[in-house]
Amino acid sequence: MGRVKLEIPNENPLYSAIVPVRITDINYGGHVGNDAFLSILHEARVQMLASLGYSELNAGGNSLIMADVAIAYKNESFYGDFLHIDIFSAELTSRSFELLYRISTTTAGIPKTILLAKTGMVCFDYATKKVALMTEELKEVLEGRRHA
Repeated sequence: MGRVKLEIPNENPLYSAIVPVRITDINYGGHVGNDAFLSILHEARVQMLASLGYSELNAGGNSLIMADVAIAYKNESFYGDFLHIDIFSAELTSRSFELLYRISTTTAGIPKTILLAKTGMVCFDYATKKVALMTEELKEVLEGRRHA
């Protein structure tokens, strides 16, 4: 079976978030569970949108829906960690885009990458339940031409 391979930029994220690991994020293995990481990605994405005055229902005139997700785990994370999440945009089309995430933490003074992830986001009209065209405003934000 082939492993998920994601290439994440090293510079100029659209947004960086800090999310603490909660006790409810810990699974029976004593580390953050895969289901919790999906919620942590969602939290970072919502923080990014809020920093722009947006929400997932109105992001520069577009509503958003997640079409897919890929996560490549690199290291464990534990209760008490503060997760640094860098978010980048990629693969913009007229109706969709990807958000790329790098989650890292520092343990005993040593930085380590916890995971790399990608979410495929689609511009969506919830009233008609159809895919929508991306607004110029959202496109400018994702291309880094417009900031909060």
